Amino acid sequence: MNADALSALDQVVAIARERAGGRVPVVGVAGPQGSGKTTLVAAYAAAHRGAAHFSIDDVYLPASYRRLLAQSVHPLFATRGPPGTHNLLQLNETLDELLEAAVGAQSFLPAFDKVTDNPVHATRRPVFRGKPSVILLDGWCLGAAPQTPEQLAIPVNDLETKEDAGSVWRREINENLAGAYQHTFTRLDAILYLRAPSFEIIQDWRCEQEEGLLGRALNDADRQRVSRFIAHFERITRHMMAGGRRADIEVQLDARRNVTEVRHIAA
Repeated sequence: MNADALSALDQVVAIARERAGGRVPVVGVAGPQGSGKTTLVAAYAAAHRGAAHFSIDDVYLPASYRRLLAQSVHPLFATRGPPGTHNLLQLNETLDELLEAAVGAQSFLPAFDKVTDNPVHATRRPVFRGKPSVILLDGWCLGAAPQTPEQLAIPVNDLETKEDAGSVWRREINENLAGAYQHTFTRLDAILYLRAPSFEIIQDWRCEQEEGLLGRALNDADRQRVSRFIAHFERITRHMMAGGRRADIEVQLDARRNVTEVRHIAA
């Protein structure tokens, strides 16, 4: 991971530590799909003993539960990712456990298997040992602000135009974001935001991730599938890129994920 990004994260950790006082600081790392959030957090944890870390991707609801949401609320909720498809209770319980951990404690961290589309069984979940010096949480929508009714009324892509014509799905997402997600975000002492150079580059980044998961090059059908998947995230991603989010430091990336600028956001 780029040294400039690690330096920026180190600065955010310092901000969080000051705000937390004597408590273990909690730091969020936000950014669009494929921007390198998890890689950055893992690199930081490897270089700083005692750093506990997990991702909002680790607390997705099981596929069966999302199918119930798809039946009772809107079909698009079958796809994991948008607000409303995470187990925030598990996320907050994990934060509580890590914050209360003593020197000899063992804290079980959440994990999700994206191949089976279900949480990892409790017997195979990672364990953090001891009292953390800092807790790092990465997630694409961390710090995102809800939108106005006027913003929600205008579709941002074909997915919303054709499959959410009545705005039911995006309004429900926005209500989740405005409610339980904001409450969870308040637990983050500071946030680092990785900003993509454009929304269009995110599909390339996501395709790279998919090739890594599948172990082969993507074909046209694969790319169409990825494009549809990313459309589920487009509204909030664009909103965050336009400033609709909370952050303490913003890291501007180029198409190769190199840092081109680090901006401190005024409180």
